[in-house]
Amino acid sequence: MPTGDEQLRISELASDALSMFRGIAFFDGLSESAANADALVRSAALLAECPVGAQWASGTVIRYGALGDLLDDGCPATSTTSEPAVWVERGGTAEHPLDSLLLDRLQHALRVAVPRSATGPRLGHPGLLEVVLSDKERREDRVRAVGLLGLDSSRKVRALALSTTSSKDAVELVARICPGRLVHSVAVGNLTAVLLQDDSDDRRLAEDLHSAIVAEHPMAHTGADGARGPWVGIGDRMSVYAAPASWKQARRALRFASSTGYGRRAVSYGRLGSLELLAELPLKRLLNDPDAARINAIATSPAGEQEVATLEAYCVFGSLRRTAEEMHVHHSTVAARLAHLEAEMGWDLADPMDRFKATLVLMVRRVTLSSTELAASEVFGET
Repeated sequence: MPTGDEQLRISELASDALSMFRGIAFFDGLSESAANADALVRSAALLAECPVGAQWASGTVIRYGALGDLLDDGCPATSTTSEPAVWVERGGTAEHPLDSLLLDRLQHALRVAVPRSATGPRLGHPGLLEVVLSDKERREDRVRAVGLLGLDSSRKVRALALSTTSSKDAVELVARICPGRLVHSVAVGNLTAVLLQDDSDDRRLAEDLHSAIVAEHPMAHTGADGARGPWVGIGDRMSVYAAPASWKQARRALRFASSTGYGRRAVSYGRLGSLELLAELPLKRLLNDPDAARINAIATSPAGEQEVATLEAYCVFGSLRRTAEEMHVHHSTVAARLAHLEAEMGWDLADPMDRFKATLVLMVRRVTLSSTELAASEVFGET
């Protein structure tokens, strides 16, 4: 069945003969792949770029949204008497010229597909994704879950771990950055797991997600309403049957994501390298590090918090003037804040060793802040 970047979109089609042929060929390909009823309706929704549903005389209803997300069993009134009934839900917007062709071909394909029972497993069901991500399940059970989810077993997958106060918004953000590549998502403890089948570069994916999060949530800290932007850990691309390993990596990378002012909101495991060794250290050991404890103590006062933020920006941007530009202050203000912090910490930032130490201490601080908040989210084994 068409998946990932191969997914046809109705916005790519007009009403000419070639577009009609492409639409027919799309559903013929689905039928030839022996796709089940769930996969057919989901693919039709991705094609239509709006919710699509189907209902059988038995009462079974399948509905999927524009992002391939499973919807509830709501069924709008429909006048068709054919079996099964199918519809698109454009929410009052104008019909596409190919909507009637889409519905006709979907209905034709569904007549030979076996609909699941009302109590049977469903494509996109959270329990199936948990089986795929869990290393505690038997391999044969994961193989079965992969098939039921409609995943292409010949393509690699990667897992993303999201920590967020709004799972729906975070998943939608990932979907916008990865158009056509979002496969499934599920709430796992206090995290949201996302599974992608994509070919994107680790660095590019992390940069795109970081930029999008910062654009939507410029304030790094938690707001007065308790909401904050998502943190994202990104696992490596692996065989679909190795998804548990990618999920573990994503959760480890998540400890390096941070809502501090100049921390990274999205971090890929593959780019951590030797920094990943910090994840091996117990949280208590990191919290008791003398330099990290001193930085945390300085940051408890408003002036100290500004100084620590300035140091973090300086370590990111590398010069007084660039730091001043990014923080919208005079470069002499940056110099004064750094000089005071150097005196407090006993550092000389002109010395490469002390500059490295400052960067490392800030990394340790971010890991401890993130790990403390994520402590209640450890699932499927140790993070």
